[in-house]
Amino acid sequence: MSFSVGEKLGPYEILSPIGAGGMGEVWKARDTRLDRVVAIKQLKGQHSARFQQEARAIAALNHPHICQIYDVGPDYLVLEYVEGAPVQGPIAPPEAVRVALQITSALEAAHRKKILHRDLKPGNILMSAAGAKLLDFGLAKLVADEDVTQTIGVSGTPLYMSPEQAEGKPLDARSDVFSFGAVLYELLAGRRGFDSLAAVLRDDPPPLGSAVPAGLQTIVARCLRKNPAERFASVAELRSTLEGVATQPVVQQPSIAVLPFANMSRDADDEYFSDGLAEEIINLLAQVSGLNVIARTSAFAFKGQNTDIRKIAETLGVTNVLEGSVRRAGTRLRVTAQLIRASDGMHLWSQRYDREMTDVFAVQDEISAAIAEALQPKLSPQAAAKPRYTPKLPAYEALLKARHFHWKVTAESMDQAKKFYEQSISLDPQFALAQALYADYLFGRTTIGMTPLREIAPVARALAQRALELEPSLPEAHSILGVLAATYDYNWQEAARRFKLAMADGSASPHCYMTSGDCYLLGSGRLKEAVEQLELAVQGDPLHLMIRTIMAICLGAVGRYAEAEEHLRQALALDPNFFWAYHYLAEHCAARQMFAEALPFAEKAFSLAPWYTPSVGVYAGLSVRMGEPDRGRQIVQRLGSGEAYGASTGLAIFHICCGEIDLAADWFEKAIEERYSIVGTILQSAIGEPVRGSPRWQKLAALMNLPEAG
Repeated sequence: MSFSVGEKLGPYEILSPIGAGGMGEVWKARDTRLDRVVAIKQLKGQHSARFQQEARAIAALNHPHICQIYDVGPDYLVLEYVEGAPVQGPIAPPEAVRVALQITSALEAAHRKKILHRDLKPGNILMSAAGAKLLDFGLAKLVADEDVTQTIGVSGTPLYMSPEQAEGKPLDARSDVFSFGAVLYELLAGRRGFDSLAAVLRDDPPPLGSAVPAGLQTIVARCLRKNPAERFASVAELRSTLEGVATQPVVQQPSIAVLPFANMSRDADDEYFSDGLAEEIINLLAQVSGLNVIARTSAFAFKGQNTDIRKIAETLGVTNVLEGSVRRAGTRLRVTAQLIRASDGMHLWSQRYDREMTDVFAVQDEISAAIAEALQPKLSPQAAAKPRYTPKLPAYEALLKARHFHWKVTAESMDQAKKFYEQSISLDPQFALAQALYADYLFGRTTIGMTPLREIAPVARALAQRALELEPSLPEAHSILGVLAATYDYNWQEAARRFKLAMADGSASPHCYMTSGDCYLLGSGRLKEAVEQLELAVQGDPLHLMIRTIMAICLGAVGRYAEAEEHLRQALALDPNFFWAYHYLAEHCAARQMFAEALPFAEKAFSLAPWYTPSVGVYAGLSVRMGEPDRGRQIVQRLGSGEAYGASTGLAIFHICCGEIDLAADWFEKAIEERYSIVGTILQSAIGEPVRGSPRWQKLAALMNLPEAG
């Protein structure tokens, strides 16, 4: 029965209704003994003496961000009256972190007394003048063993409860961590992360925009992992991580995305020139100190799309966007460019250039210098005008075509890329960048098993050395020499020296950071540094699928599986047929003995790339592990006797998945001997952990000259 205004309940005088909730009605009242306003929650049903005893235990919690219990009756609670409204998003990330720290502080205090909340949601968090106040704290835990659990509605709110809570499984502190993650997501996004209980059990919430710092996105993602083991182990750990985000200074450093210039000419061949103009501006601006420039791969992801400039800027996390167009008529060239401020879409600068085609590189310099000057008065236009080689135009266009086909990464496109790389070098033998990028392309063929590393290493090394003769500080040339030192020579000191030279002047591309983190740092077992290097690569090229994938490999190597999975799923959101993402999702699940979860990912990767030997090995091994030995053995027959390049690595992974570690080590020895280009990465990644933990590891490490061999 409801209360009525003016009614007396012992020493409490009912003043007015406040609202109703799942547990009952809430009323504003006055404690006539102490002359203070309180809130009385009338519960559904009567409760035992044990309930009253445990309610008093919660009342002993004295925390500034927990709404206190003053008294308890047979069917009501007397609570602290809080002037405020339920927390509501979206709010700016710094404010969200401030509120989140208050909430986690309260949760931590209660968890220390073995009290769970079990119904954490925005409606149970009031924002008062003193900050956040948590309501209904611990009631679900208190009545968990009572018959009235369902009656008073404390089983949780479906869109915020953890998957294990929804399935009626035993709970611990990590269940509250999940619910907190759902609340924090809503504070940042302004919308719920899940729209149904099925989504809570099955789906990840939509990605948060780039306006939310990457560190904060990672925290939310980790809280919302379906598997409790992948979340923060405690609220104390969660709060400590939040404090780290809160102490990071917010610096709005000038940044820019240069979009591909629109080709306004009738000739489709001019498309390469239009793309090239934007790419050269990117390269030139990347040399300006204090300016963050988004790499080509991410900026060009919006090519041909009629996307709002502000949306592009939000996705890429930049303060400015440059767009433009190119029109060619005969030998005459007209270039228009405009610089747009991301925050409001305002045009900061625009210019038109009419030039003869032979003057195109001077035009690029003029545009880049003008942009640098508009972005930041302190940035000198002379800083952008770093002397560089001007290639012959046909050679430059051939290089653009080569890179276009290179990053499609199919058998046909890689052959096309080879033709155009060689054409570019033939048209202009003094073009150092073309030689270095061709060397990088040749190494790329080895990573997907198209060409043995022993065959291409001398050729790629000669190309890179020739590039350095032409341009001694060229980062791309030093980078590929570092890659060869790590993967072919197992000379880690030389690899370190080369990558240091590649990054010496700050003009190294995100691709250089990726190869350094992957081939050198991860390959040599410097896992934490590899993660840090990949963070720089992702920051410079956030939409590059392979950079995201290598980032996930590095995160998996240090056991940060939830974050690794987030990067792989972001890659799949950009390209649902990106087989590497499926492959490493399978490997990460297999590394955690989650074989049933791994098998569908492995099957998908195999269907997309049946020629990739590690995917063959994972799929075959998981089939055996899941009770289909005949199917597994049939699939692994694709690898033959292990003589073909890369087959030994596929067989090694097959035996890892089957739990046959000695056999896996045998095949890894062969892979090291044949110089399979990514064997070091595989051994240091999550899937290689059983081998690293076996007695065979010391010998394998010695074969690769690793420090562990000591």
